[in-house]
Amino acid sequence: MFFKRVFPIAALIIIPTFNTFANTEEENKVGTLPLDELRTFTEVFAKVKNDYVETIDDRQLIENAIRGMLEGLDPHSAYLNKEEYTELQEGTTGEFGGMGIEVGMEDGFVRVISPIDDSPASRAGILAGDIIVRLDDQSVKGLSLNEAVAIMRGKPGSSITLTVLREGEEKPLMIEVVRDVIMVKSVKGRMLEPGYGYVRISNFQAHTAEDLRLKIEVLKKESKEGLTGLILDLRNNPGGILNAAVGVSDLFLDSGLIVYTEGRIQDSKLEFTAKPSDILKNAPVIVLVNGGSASASEIVAGALQDHERAIIMGEQTFGKGSVQTILPMNDEAALKLTTARYYTPSGRSIQASGIKPDIIIQPVRFQSAVDNGIGVIKESDLSGHLSNGNEEEENNRKKSDNKKSDKPSLVETDYQLYEALNVLKGLAIHLKKVG
Repeated sequence: MFFKRVFPIAALIIIPTFNTFANTEEENKVGTLPLDELRTFTEVFAKVKNDYVETIDDRQLIENAIRGMLEGLDPHSAYLNKEEYTELQEGTTGEFGGMGIEVGMEDGFVRVISPIDDSPASRAGILAGDIIVRLDDQSVKGLSLNEAVAIMRGKPGSSITLTVLREGEEKPLMIEVVRDVIMVKSVKGRMLEPGYGYVRISNFQAHTAEDLRLKIEVLKKESKEGLTGLILDLRNNPGGILNAAVGVSDLFLDSGLIVYTEGRIQDSKLEFTAKPSDILKNAPVIVLVNGGSASASEIVAGALQDHERAIIMGEQTFGKGSVQTILPMNDEAALKLTTARYYTPSGRSIQASGIKPDIIIQPVRFQSAVDNGIGVIKESDLSGHLSNGNEEEENNRKKSDNKKSDKPSLVETDYQLYEALNVLKGLAIHLKKVG
């Protein structure tokens, strides 16, 4: 999800309409309360209440105990008080306040999983993989994730200076981020070349699948020949809602299993299948992923890879293969509890392993071999060269080339996308030749 929901790393969320705590045979067997352990808890509670250096409110002690119980399970389960639960609900609709980063805890420090597109963190230069060690003058070491979140939150317009450790940098970086109200538009797209479309999904919200469908229809209309192929960019997409991932996958599939989940209780065992029809009518698809692609992104990549519907390119994904269910509680609070693992159609568990791309492409910075302003000499550059008999067309081509040269080329701005486009073109040419 997003910055506000920092305790889950790329949470894949189900908001249930069923009774998750329906009794099962296994639950009845282990349902007896551990009385000795509860006596120990009561004893510890009393000693803290009576002997701690400062007076602590009973409610706060109980809430801390609940948080500790859940945080001890896994990195994604958490207790959400009223404010946090409200923020989570806002986050799934795409509007919230903060810096716009998905983070988790690693070795006592805050690790950036992914900055959200066009967020304050992204604009300030925060990158996936950054380790945040200080928040203004406060060291992160020793803080819980919730405490770090409380410091990072603030009013829109206020600023915070992050001290960041980044691979490849010799010294820590000091990065100032100005907080803002973040409006997340999860789907963006454009035509790369005639016939070849590009769509980026930054996260999976409630309306992402429908937004993607509409964007693809717009791209079809923009291209006179329709879409010959499409690149779906899921890089640095931390995840989101399970149903959104299913809906996105379904757009490109005619039938078959998309994903299934398995857990201890019967209600956590779910299967999702595709319905007709493929929005691209089997035109080739490339899916771009990297280490910041997690959870719902991995569901989409895994489903399209298993069905051989798309070629996955980029880097190994994050490897977050568990499902969190939101369980409303009293006082408008909620539990975000890990209730299942999810599996790709072929039965692969992505948990802690991720999706391995069909074609691995590391991000590189391209530098032209010709940067002296002279370039490669061609026939048209030779003095007295023969014309091709179509001078007007040639002059128009040169004018067009001069305009293009003023902008950085795709290979310079995004090498992975450039290579994906080349592969997409090759696939389209091959399909055209084989009929």
